[in-house]
Amino acid sequence: MGQGLSCTSDREYQLFVPIRSGDTAAVWSLLESDGDAGLLRCTSGYDRQSALHIAAVNGWIEILCMLLDRSMNPDVLNRHKQTPLMLAAIHGKIACVQKLLQAGANVLMFDSINGRTCLHYAAYHGHSDCLQAIISVSRSSPIAASWGFARFVNVRDSKGATPLHLASCQRRPIAVQILLDNCALVCASTGRYGFPGSTPLHLAARAGSLDCIRKLLAWGADRVQRDSSGRIPYVVALKHRHPMCAALLNPAAAEPLVWPAPLKFISELNQDTKNLLERALMDANREREKNILKGTTHTSSSPSQFDVELDDNSSEISENELCCICFDQVCTIEVQDCGHQMCAQCTLALCCHNKPNPTTMCPVAPVCPFCRSIIAHLAVAQIKTYSNEEPEFILDASPSSKFSRLRKSLNFSEGSSSFKGLSAFGIMGGGRGSGRIAAEFDDKP
Repeated sequence: MGQGLSCTSDREYQLFVPIRSGDTAAVWSLLESDGDAGLLRCTSGYDRQSALHIAAVNGWIEILCMLLDRSMNPDVLNRHKQTPLMLAAIHGKIACVQKLLQAGANVLMFDSINGRTCLHYAAYHGHSDCLQAIISVSRSSPIAASWGFARFVNVRDSKGATPLHLASCQRRPIAVQILLDNCALVCASTGRYGFPGSTPLHLAARAGSLDCIRKLLAWGADRVQRDSSGRIPYVVALKHRHPMCAALLNPAAAEPLVWPAPLKFISELNQDTKNLLERALMDANREREKNILKGTTHTSSSPSQFDVELDDNSSEISENELCCICFDQVCTIEVQDCGHQMCAQCTLALCCHNKPNPTTMCPVAPVCPFCRSIIAHLAVAQIKTYSNEEPEFILDASPSSKFSRLRKSLNFSEGSSSFKGLSAFGIMGGGRGSGRIAAEFDDKP
């Protein structure tokens, strides 16, 4: 035994010291002179870290590649059964994460500390690039075929916490958004993690994260779901002295607009269209938040996200250039195949206010308000932008295009001219409105 310890200490001095310092030349020389690959099997003292673990922790991608090129096992375990992929995810070393994934590292391995995977650690520490890389690989890996992609995204640690629970508790809004975009269960309850029976919304309320609360509510988190002691998130926020969070979570406050995830065509949107609708969703909910938070004495932790500076040229927008439902926003979304155009907020309102069929419990497909055809697909509208010198066709669906001189396509202006005199509230079917529409009718008896 003493001889083994001595050998381990000597090996650590020879190989691990240059790896920790990132001395690529020294590591290369040692590996070339190691005829029986004994150095690759060597581990450090108490933690039993391999050379691959140390390279991953420090982010030395060249050394990591050297070790993997010599057929070193990418899933080698340390004392706590952690893989190099887990340590790279913990420290946010995205290049090492990507290389280990390319080398076939198993994303579904659990450590012995908390029973967590690399996905748990990427979410906990908020390394969104590592989180996205792991999720992308898991979609096409054998894990998705055998275990199931949605099951992997909602995998639980030894205390019953999913990656979404960890991201919410640690105030990681970007990680929360990535997980919600990839089938994370927004209302899942924990086991022993945090307070038993907590949902991601309970944990975000406990941490006082307004950004996480906004995203969870926009994806359908239940404000009245109770933990094991019967507390709703509103009570948790009050107990931990987060009045802004409590105001948003108050069941008596207006309900937020929720992303219409069950609708099939929503899941098939291209990224540009989805970004427009998600931005409209958050903007509509921010308008709701402003009304709710008027009575609070504290200011928002991120006021810059609520402030929208209007361009001086906004007065140049003519009535014909605006959405014919709300008369407020520029048309950025086109309904296919009829070609009618609306602003993102009105499009989202149409999709959010459809209730499931009581017999089939399937969501009712929304219809175009101009021609009454079923909305089967949405795309970014092609908008004409005119300069003072030469007219050009420019595809511009960014928010700044609202303050440019825009003109809608001919088929929209002709097909919707008779729609201008109708009540926007009537179109929405009397349901909860969004943005300006909601503000106009909430105060009426």
